[in-house]
Amino acid sequence: MKFIDEAEVHVRAGDGGRGCVSFLREKYKPHGGPNGGDGGDGGDVVFAVDPGLTTLLDFKYQPLLKAGRGEHGRGKEQYGKRGADRVVRVPPGTLVRNADSGELIADLRAAHERAIVAHGGRGGRGNMHFATPTNQAPRYAQPGTPGEELRLHLELQLMADVGLVGYPNTGKSTLISKVSAARPRIADYPFTTLVPHLGVVRFDDEGSFVLADIPGLIEGAHRGLGLGHRFLRHLSRTSLLIHLIDVSGLSGRDPMADYETINHELEAFDVTLAAKPQIVVANKLDLAEARDRFPDLQARLAARGIEVRGISAVTGEGVAALMRDVGRRWRTLRRESTTPETLAAES
Repeated sequence: MKFIDEAEVHVRAGDGGRGCVSFLREKYKPHGGPNGGDGGDGGDVVFAVDPGLTTLLDFKYQPLLKAGRGEHGRGKEQYGKRGADRVVRVPPGTLVRNADSGELIADLRAAHERAIVAHGGRGGRGNMHFATPTNQAPRYAQPGTPGEELRLHLELQLMADVGLVGYPNTGKSTLISKVSAARPRIADYPFTTLVPHLGVVRFDDEGSFVLADIPGLIEGAHRGLGLGHRFLRHLSRTSLLIHLIDVSGLSGRDPMADYETINHELEAFDVTLAAKPQIVVANKLDLAEARDRFPDLQARLAARGIEVRGISAVTGEGVAALMRDVGRRWRTLRRESTTPETLAAES
């Protein structure tokens, strides 16, 4: 399935039906009076979260979303039927903004959460409502009001708990494939991961977290080099980052320079993202070159007060212990950030 994380769509709620001008005409009621019914309200355009969706692809083929209009009122005090709502499925993590003003309309996260993004018009009142002692036969009724119409910009921010960042070809895809059911493309060349991948990692008998593998960054990503950093928005909801470094040196780069470059790119994108807690991990210890260079990287990072862990995503060395520590750290951060309002929303 093609991964689309931005889309623009035109939505139009249903117009309200007009009220009816009608008079009662029965054989034995010569002065029956007005009996025109009200028009029905227009339908709403509603976005509803579907946990089974992971892309905004459908909106590329639905540029206009319309709800049903309300029926017109009829005689004999018959009210028009309300227009049908247009319920549209969106993936968890969808941000809905007014495309013209930039105003945030909804942030849809929880499964089956719903939001009305365009309200239907009100149905007009029939002439039965306008009879007075001085005007017993009103010959007018209200028209229905039009439904809301606007352009929306949709942005998907994946609901991940922990994010993987690093240079291309540092082993991020290999790692997520080892610890979850995610199966991204893995090959011995840069940029094999072109879109984010999510995997659920179980770290103990009671807990699991969602891990996001983001396409690799390079120096100058904030200027659009490589794949740029447009996918970094998918880390905005994470509590913790795993910063993966290729310590083998076979790429010709200095692992310490890689660490500094990635943090610079995170800060260039969003200072909030750069401030998130990180667990620094040196990968590819299955290679002799990596084992030889690992102590030097440890010493250089330790001088800055940063602990670095060593693993081999290929052989699995150190991976299980890493995931347990990541899970416990994530659980602690989540508890610290949980508020009574968050608990009420989740329940």
